[in-house]
Formats: sequence, C-alpha cells, structure tokens
Amino acid sequence: MFVESGRGAAGRGVGPGGLNHLSFDPASNSKSLQFGSPSGVCVSESPTENGSDPGKKRKRTNIPPDGGRNLSLDSISMGLPMSDPTAWATAMNNLGMAPMGMTGQPLLPDFDPALGMMTGIPPINPMMPGLGIVPPPIPPDMPAVKEIIHCKSCTLFPPNPHLPPPATRERPPGCKTVFVGGLPENGTEQIIMEVFEQCGEVIAIRKSKKNFCHIRFAEEFMVDKALYLSGYRIRLGSSTDKKDTGRLHVDFAQARDDLYEWECKQRMLAREERHRRRLEEERFHPPSPPPVVHYSDHECSIVAEKLKDDTKFSEAVQTLLTWIERGEVNRRTANNFYSMIQSANSHIRRLVNEKAAHEKEMEEAKEKFKLALSGILVQFEQIVAVYHSASKQKAWDHFTKAQRKNISVWCKQAEEIRNIHNDELMGIRREEEMEMSDEEIEDPSEMKETDESALVSQVEALKEENDSLRWQLDAYRNEVELLKQEHGKASRDEDTTKEQQLKLLQQALQGMQQHLLKVQDEYKKREAELEKVKEDKLKIETLLETLKEQQSVANEEDKERDVTDGQGNESSMPRVCACSQEKECPVEKTLSNSPVKSEREALLVGIISTFLHVHPFGASIEYICSYLQRLDSKICTTEVEVLMTRLQTTFKQELSGVGASLEKKWKFCGFDGLKMT
Repeated sequence: MFVESGRGAAGRGVGPGGLNHLSFDPASNSKSLQFGSPSGVCVSESPTENGSDPGKKRKRTNIPPDGGRNLSLDSISMGLPMSDPTAWATAMNNLGMAPMGMTGQPLLPDFDPALGMMTGIPPINPMMPGLGIVPPPIPPDMPAVKEIIHCKSCTLFPPNPHLPPPATRERPPGCKTVFVGGLPENGTEQIIMEVFEQCGEVIAIRKSKKNFCHIRFAEEFMVDKALYLSGYRIRLGSSTDKKDTGRLHVDFAQARDDLYEWECKQRMLAREERHRRRLEEERFHPPSPPPVVHYSDHECSIVAEKLKDDTKFSEAVQTLLTWIERGEVNRRTANNFYSMIQSANSHIRRLVNEKAAHEKEMEEAKEKFKLALSGILVQFEQIVAVYHSASKQKAWDHFTKAQRKNISVWCKQAEEIRNIHNDELMGIRREEEMEMSDEEIEDPSEMKETDESALVSQVEALKEENDSLRWQLDAYRNEVELLKQEHGKASRDEDTTKEQQLKLLQQALQGMQQHLLKVQDEYKKREAELEKVKEDKLKIETLLETLKEQQSVANEEDKERDVTDGQGNESSMPRVCACSQEKECPVEKTLSNSPVKSEREALLVGIISTFLHVHPFGASIEYICSYLQRLDSKICTTEVEVLMTRLQTTFKQELSGVGASLEKKWKFCGFDGLKMT
C-alpha cells in the first residue's frame, strides 16, 4: 500500500512525465506481458489522472549500463529479443519466475517452482561479486511515488505529484490520533475503517456529521502511514456523485489519552534511568565494612588472641575500638578491656622493631647503590679518557671523516651521561651530610655527656670547619646554578619587562583617552550653556528696546496733548501719570519684582508643579528633593524650599498629623491662584 521513495523510483521506474508503473507480479496479475519489437523495447500501460488520456501508451526504453544498480528482484524489465526463447527462459528462471511466452504459455514444462532454477544453472544472487545490482541507499530528498489504492467499497486516487505536499500542524508528543477531513457525505465508519485499517490497528473512530472524523491507532508509527493518504481523492464504488467523492486531508490531532500515555511512558523511562544510575553508583561505591559482633566473654577472648597475631591485628583493633565507642566498658568488663589495650600497646614495640629493620635494609640498599654508582662513574671516566686519547693528533689523523664525527658524538654523549650520574651521586652525599648535621643539631645532649673539655673543643672546631667547608661548597654550587639560570632567563626577563612596560603604556593611554572624552563632554556642555545665555541676553535686549520705544512714543503723545490742551493740563496730569505708572509697572515687575529670577528656577517651578499635580494630597520637601536630585544631584533642600515660599500663589504648605506624627506637606494651588488673580 505504502511505497517508499527508493523502491518507488528504482523498482517501478518513474517515467519522464512523473507517472509510475505498477509492478508486475505473475502470481496476482492475470494479464499477459506485452513485448514490442525484437530490439527489446517494453511497452506498458498505466492508469493516469488529472485529465490525461488513458488510451495513450508510454514507452520505456532499455535500462542503460550504468543503471543496473537501481534494479530490484521484484520488478525488472528485460530487453531480450524473442528470437532466442532459451535465453529469455534462462533469465526468468534465474530471477525465480516461471518462464512465460508472449501468449502466457510456459516455455519450460519441467519448471520446478520450489527450486526456482534450471538444472545445472545457479540462481542469480544480487550480492554476487561483479553483478553490481545491489540497490544504492535511498536519498532522503527523493519524493514518494503514490499509486491508486483499490479497496472493496471505494477507490483512492493519488494527488498531482507536482503540487506541494499538504500542510500539517506540529506533531504533539506521543501522537496516536489523526484528524481526517474531506470525507464523502455518504461515507460510513465501515468505509473509513476499511481505508485506514491498512495503516495499522485502529482502536477508536469518532465520526462527525460534518464530513470529518478522528481515528486513534494503537502505535505512533501508524500515524505516519495514515498521513501518507493526505491529498488522495476518494470515490465510493463507481459513483460520480458529489456526495460519494471527497479529497482526504489527514493531520495530527491532539488527544488527552495520547498525552497521558506519553507522559506515563516518559515517567517510566525516567524511573528506569534513575534505577540504572543508582545501580551504576552502587557498583562504584566502596564496599561497606563488615559488621562488628556484639561484646561477649567468648568474643572478647577471640579478639584478645587476634591482637597477639600480626596478620589479624588490624581487624581486632577495629573491633576493640567499636566496642569502646559503643560503651561496652563497665566494672565487670574493665579488666578484659585493660588486657586487650595492654596487648595493643605491646604491638607498638613490634612495629618499632619492624621499622628499624626496614630502615637498616634501606641503608644497606643505599650503600649498595652508592657503590654501584661510583663503579659506573669510574668506568665512565675510563671511557671518556679513551675518547680523549683517540682525539689527540697522533691517532686522530689516521681516522676517516665519518669515524671522527662518530667519535666526537660518542664523546659528548658519554660526558653528558657521566655528568648526570656525578650530579646524582653528589646529591646523595649532600643529603647524607644534611642528615648528619640535623642529627648533630637535634642531639646536643650527646656532646654534653663528654666530661673532657679538650675533646669538646676539638669536636666543636672540627664541626665549625666542616660547616664552613660545606657552606663554601654550597655557595660555589649556587653560583654555578645561578650562572646557568641567568643565561636562560635573560631573554625571558627582557620579554617580561617589555610586556610590563607595554601594559603600563596601554593603561596610561586608556586613562588619557577617558580623561579627554570627559573634557570634551564638559566642553560641549559649557558651549551649550553659553549659547543659551547668549539667546536669553538677546531676548532681554530686544524686550528692553521695545519697551523704550513704547515709552518714547507715549511721551511724544503726552507733549502733543499738552500743547493742544493747555487749559486742561492740570486735570489731565494725574491721568497721564497714572497711565505712565501703569505702563512702567509691568516692566519693573517683570524686571525686578518677579519671584522667578532665572531660567533654572523657572524650570524647577515647572517640574515641582508637575510633580505636586500628580500628588494631589501633597508631598514633603524631602520627597520632592529626592525626585529632583535624580535629575540634578546639585539641587539642595534649602534652595527648593526658599523658591516655593516665594511663590505663595502657586505652592502652599499645610500641616497634617497630630503630635509626634506632625508632618509638613506642600501642595500645588496654581489653579486657585489663577482664579484669585
């Protein structure tokens, strides 16, 4: 029913038009094979769809030589001429098929289907070397070839292969349920079961009256087979009525049962994983110690005997320690425990003796090693002396160039090995001298035991000489090592000093760059402030000029009125003075009596009034200043409070609370002051 991409393309042979051939099966196909001309061209018919003419025939030529690998045993088109029926029968026999003629008659009457071959001719195996007909791996991007599906009560026609694949939703976890839409109106559950039971075991079908249904399968892989049918046209029987036709749309469906089963499966897998990890951890855990028996007189006697045995001492001591920690010691068992502790104490002497024996063996081994090493050094000296004597002119001139080169290389190697062994021997002797000096420092009481002062003075003098000589030797060695290290570390020190200097220069440059950026920012801010001050100055100058012009015009009008109205001068003087005072007062008020003295204060008044307008119940001066300090950290509380006390028509102060909870709050009353004015 379902055709994979590789088999569909290789086994059935897709033609140039995108249509596919049905495979030939001699057991199920009753039609006779149709062969063409003797040249071997095979012609086959296939049902077409989407308006193609079913009466036309499509020709399929022979398989090219390089396409033999795409053959499969179930369907192979053979291009043999019928003039040689024996060759045709041999080929069909090797493929396991009954040899048939053009009319359907068997070519070989004695063909044995059980054997599948002729006598004396081995069958063709696709894996035989040299045949090369093993199918290649199926490429993942090869489209699947869909065919017509015949059922008992309906027929499914494949969609147009050139159309894009039908869209599907995201697959839910553990999906076993599919949505099937586009069913015929006359479709029943039996027809749906007949179509989709080929995909796998169907557990339940929930059909709706609106030409769709939900199908739940037993396993998840069956859903993929059902999605293969998406896009097929279904026709019930041979009817062409709209109610008997439809186009299937199969998609994933989300079901609670599927999700529950998937979650149960995930939990089971998690439990198995935890169990597996626990087993692995327990396998790598160290084994638990053996259980300690409870105290009794019998067990006490056994432990006492084990304490006297060197091989069982550690086990017995662990048991004794456990009993003491458990609190088994009392008046009745105190003597037994004391005897066991005493035997444990006696084991110390055995351990000390064992340690002394091991130390003696180690000293003997060191002496042997020193003797062997000194003998090796003597032999190395002899070999080096041989090399040096051979390199003298008497013998050196008689050697060839290659021999001289080998002798010089061998001499260098022998000297290096001799120096290494010499350093090792000197290190051993130096360690022994250090140990002897430590023992002399640690045990000054032995020197004090001698009663004769002369011996003491001699020993001290020898000791001082020995120490001085040893220190001189250490100093010489240190100087040699320092000289060796200086040659190696000179370049490293220079590199480190250069790197440090570069780092310091980089840090200095970064600091200078940051300082320069800060200075540039401050310079830009100062330029902006200067531009603002210049603009304010220009505005004030233009305002003063306009006021002066107005005043001069008013004075000229007054003079003209004085000339024309000489008689009513006295009566008009107060009016003119009043008018002039009214005109001059606003200017003076704006210039001198204004409570807002700068643009910064005007900006602060606007911000405070907006802040208090949002807080209709008022706010304390500290709250207001904390808000303003976020904008400018230079604002202080006294400056804000003085500015708000000057503007009594805009801000007012109220007291709230009683006693210790008395609090001063400022409120915005600018709208009330506007009504009053």
